[in-house]
Amino acid sequence: MQVIVKDNNIEQAIRVLKKKMQREGLFREIRERRAYEKPSERRVRERAQAIARQRKAARKKMQREGLLPAARRRAPAR
Repeated sequence: MQVIVKDNNIEQAIRVLKKKMQREGLFREIRERRAYEKPSERRVRERAQAIARQRKAARKKMQREGLLPAARRRAPAR
């Protein structure tokens, strides 16, 4: 992963790096690897994640087809 630092602005480069790491799921993976996870617990977690992905995809599809109201957008943080 690479971030370009412009005008020696380290703070902005760190923010960009954190956002990239968040998108890649790096923080989630680090948190999961902190302690050993039994294979049975891993299977349960992965099944739950798969179900959540399927539900989200179905909800998005229904919204596109007009069967559900569109998701509300959050108000921008100040």
